Amino acid sequence: MENLMGLLRIHIQRGVNLAVRDMRSSDPYVVIKMGKQKLKTRVVKRNVNPEWDERLTLSVADANLPIMVCVYDKDTFSFDDKMGDAEFEIGSFIKALKMRSEGLTDGTIIDRVKPNRENCLAEESCIIWSNGKLVQNILLRLRNVECGEVELQLQWIDVPISRGL
Repeated sequence: MENLMGLLRIHIQRGVNLAVRDMRSSDPYVVIKMGKQKLKTRVVKRNVNPEWDERLTLSVADANLPIMVCVYDKDTFSFDDKMGDAEFEIGSFIKALKMRSEGLTDGTIIDRVKPNRENCLAEESCIIWSNGKLVQNILLRLRNVECGEVELQLQWIDVPISRGL
């Protein structure tokens, strides 16, 4: 814990047009991995456009580690089917945090991250000052699958015992 920079709250909002892995639908859930940490959402039954609306929190010691997002279809009698994956980095978000944005007007865009060959962004991602906090809205296009996107939001939580940014 002596290397802790802070906590990253990831709001897993929803999936869009996810792949069908059962007869007509899927039972999707999301797994988030960063380094040795692994967190997962609940399963949403029979839905390729699930609304998870769950907040998962990662401890960040190394801001250079990518965050992996994997979507799976829950199966009862066999191994869960993979429904795609994506990864993203938090470097731009951390850089924006270091700018100390207090006092900005609500809705001010601090930075924009454009989709490119190295990231899984489906569209431009904005880092915004909102309600006294820095947030980043991200729409990830899933890889290794025929279709699907996952919408999430990042928010930083400072911890008193952390080494900070």
